[in-house]
Amino acid sequence: GLLHCVKEIISNSIDEYLNGAGDIIKISILTSPENGIIIEDNGRGIPHGKHSSGCSILQACYGIANTGGKFDNATGTSGYNTSGGEHGTGGKAVNALSKKMIVKTRREGIEEIVEFSRGKFISYNENKIDKSITGTYVEFYPDEEVLEETRFNEKAIKDMVREFSFLCKGLTFYVNNEKFYSKNGLSDYMEYLNPKKDFVAPPIYFEQAEGKFQLEVAIGYNNSYSSTVKLYTNNIPQEKGTHLTGFKTAWTAGLNSFAKDNKLLKDKDENLTGADYEEGMILILNFKMIDPVFKGQNKEELSSSEGRTYVQKLTAQALKDIFLYQKKDIKPIIDKAINARKAREAARKARENARNKTEKKDKPLKFDTKLADASEKKRRDLCELYVTEGDSASGNLKDARDNRYQAVMPIRGKMLNCQDTSPDKILKNAEISTIMDALFGASGWWTDGKKIDYDITKIRYGKVIIMSDAKQYWLCNTLQIGYLGNSLLNC
Repeated sequence: GLLHCVKEIISNSIDEYLNGAGDIIKISILTSPENGIIIEDNGRGIPHGKHSSGCSILQACYGIANTGGKFDNATGTSGYNTSGGEHGTGGKAVNALSKKMIVKTRREGIEEIVEFSRGKFISYNENKIDKSITGTYVEFYPDEEVLEETRFNEKAIKDMVREFSFLCKGLTFYVNNEKFYSKNGLSDYMEYLNPKKDFVAPPIYFEQAEGKFQLEVAIGYNNSYSSTVKLYTNNIPQEKGTHLTGFKTAWTAGLNSFAKDNKLLKDKDENLTGADYEEGMILILNFKMIDPVFKGQNKEELSSSEGRTYVQKLTAQALKDIFLYQKKDIKPIIDKAINARKAREAARKARENARNKTEKKDKPLKFDTKLADASEKKRRDLCELYVTEGDSASGNLKDARDNRYQAVMPIRGKMLNCQDTSPDKILKNAEISTIMDALFGASGWWTDGKKIDYDITKIRYGKVIIMSDAKQYWLCNTLQIGYLGNSLLNC
């Protein structure tokens, strides 16, 4: 809540910059004698004059509901066409949550000063100043009777300001004299989000506009399997919303058409899904519109229907030029999505396989190979498994072993090289599935399509010993150890 209070005040200063006024925002965190914060800009300041209630406009903006210079934002005539709010509710809410709040407006050679306490007006003063000085100053001290946390988190504030600097290229921020500035905007943001710079292709940037709707997007793909999505409406961050839905719809449809047109997908192939295109994706999307509608005062989700309509339309328009001039940058993205689909299909098959194994519920093991099991019930603590090559290597060992503590399992032929083989192919190898069943039982292991996993508490032997004939069979030993080390032990 405290961080959101800071964001509300900073957002007002950012609105000034976006409307062509001011280029510096200073944030000073106070710790002595009380926890407080000062946020000031060099914008135009709040207009002087009297409100219809009889008080100053400055007092009304922070103390009377539905009062603010952005109130006509829905028509686009106030000048604040891309403001996140209209009525100044955020500033008034911060006032109500502060045991002390001081607001100053500087313009036209006059500085007005209003003080509040817990939302109630305390005093008003007016001074003459140099006409070149303009801007708004807000100082507030959170009320410990309302807020559980009243100490400002400097790191969290800096992280938030860093994001704002990427979204507002050219605007300079200072947090306790530390400077935050971005010359290239979303391009710098993309580099910040992917410091390893392991992009599979150069990131794509585009800006599109129609009427009072503007869209700015940066999208890149790295070698990871996860996705990073940063959504904003009028520079206000969201976790989800109609703008994301519109972008994904246009992006997925556009790339699928490109893939079919350029024979990256065959006509008979199914289209790639939105989930396939999310693997390794870094998306930064900033949509600007008048009168946005959010769910809740925190504005964490955009619900305006125009978000989907215009973002989908503007993205589709931008893709036409991207496909024409950046054709070579699109192919690696589609190749990565195709690989993601293969992994998804492998994971689905593996899950089905794992479910089938779970249904067995550890019934007595039945192996196609000639496993000679140990009779001791406490196998994990006391028993060992000998994996041998074929009957020739296991025959004498079976006769010489201690049946209570030693199990022998021969495998047929050369082991599969698991080092560079996908899990679904590994599981199709009868010998490997047999080893896993012998070690963990039918329900003690599974796979998600990317790696084989297991429940260590269900392991049936505390020791595995690999045995083979001499000479050329060193290769079989190597392949067995490679499987057990990389696929089973994850080392």
